[in-house]
Amino acid sequence: MRTPRPDLSRRRERLWAVAGVAALGFLIVLEFAARRYGLPGPITTQVREVVVAPKSGGLLYAAMALMMVVLTWRQRFIAAGAAIGIDIAFSLVRWALDVETTGGHPFGNGALWVILGYAVVAVTRRTGRERVLLLKGVGLGLLLVAGRKTGDTWLLITSKTRPAVLDQYVATADHALGDPSWLVGRVVTATGPIGFNFLDIVYGQLAVAAVAVALYQLRGVAVERRFPSHHLVRTFLVIGLLGPAFYMIFPVVGPIFAYGTGTEHWSTVSLWSPEIPSSEHWAVADLWPQTPPPINAPHSMPFDGITPRNCMPSLHTAWAAAIFIHSRNGPRVLRYAGTFWLIATLAATLGFGYHYGVDLIAGVVFVLTIEAALRALDRGWDRSGIRLVAYGTTVFAALLVSYRFLPLKMAEHPWVCGPLLMLATTSVVYGYVRTTAAWQPRTTPARQPLPQPEPI
Repeated sequence: MRTPRPDLSRRRERLWAVAGVAALGFLIVLEFAARRYGLPGPITTQVREVVVAPKSGGLLYAAMALMMVVLTWRQRFIAAGAAIGIDIAFSLVRWALDVETTGGHPFGNGALWVILGYAVVAVTRRTGRERVLLLKGVGLGLLLVAGRKTGDTWLLITSKTRPAVLDQYVATADHALGDPSWLVGRVVTATGPIGFNFLDIVYGQLAVAAVAVALYQLRGVAVERRFPSHHLVRTFLVIGLLGPAFYMIFPVVGPIFAYGTGTEHWSTVSLWSPEIPSSEHWAVADLWPQTPPPINAPHSMPFDGITPRNCMPSLHTAWAAAIFIHSRNGPRVLRYAGTFWLIATLAATLGFGYHYGVDLIAGVVFVLTIEAALRALDRGWDRSGIRLVAYGTTVFAALLVSYRFLPLKMAEHPWVCGPLLMLATTSVVYGYVRTTAAWQPRTTPARQPLPQPEPI
């Protein structure tokens, strides 16, 4: 088995310290960028939720659950009770002052207060390794929330800075796969309110599913007093950090917006219909999901300044695939849950009209490349790790280039280009499985003593 170099852990600590500083700098830059367009940045929105109704109370409690992996059971019960008590107090104050929670949840402030409170405890009441461990737990919870806020800000920026979208290119390339969004969209539409809202719940609670897998992976932190070298939260955060950059390079709004009536399509069946202005007059035509678009030479097209350009690659697919990958080493119920979440998320991303099929392929290659890079970083870069990451990066770049410059050829030759797209994706999956399997430590079974003849 390969032995890590003695200075590897020290170098890794320095690297993550630099990454932490870079992440903070990125948040500050994103804050100023959002202010330039008259929008609140991720830091502002997070600070506001100390008092105002949070956008996602469930996410804040999930973040608190991540933070509590470093606590003892007694401390966990105290933290949970304090969070609930603070939320009850906030609710009573809002009721007394007749303050509405418009656009937010009536709970979640307590969880954020508890996380921040433990940050103060770590600085003022802990020392040495215990302080570092508690700060890591607090940082993990805050990073989950910051990742969500950063993503929301990125989406707003894409809608303001990318007035033209490339949906016609992606929709044309999608003919090579048989227009799966149109097919699955008709299936979801046929299921009515039950099918739509069931998938909508799964689609909207992806972060909670990720926390459930992460809690299993981090279950031993309180006893061992250290975090594992690699876990799901790392992959989740890196996907959220890198993915939106490609939204700026390859802006796409999705078939339900570019070829349909937008969110109005689901307004009659959705339990939580968002109040979003209609985008129907920006669409090419009202075709989704009944009629696939004709094969014509694609062009960029203008779109509104509200709808996020968040399709290429599909980060929901990437996150769901990451949950699936990290659930493989868990108990059977966790493996089944990871498989279910991946299948349901793929069905929702296509069936809701939020993504094209080629988006999903790009998302799978994207997450496998990131996961391979993080695992290679954890164990120390070698030839196999460099080769796998380089190959995944090459395939991902080739996919985006082909979608942009060869979509008409792909649509005209679907029986050639469709299998080639699937083969390219499968080759990355195969390379990842084969390479990471070789990285697993090989354990030699204990030698059994030979049976000895019984004495006469």
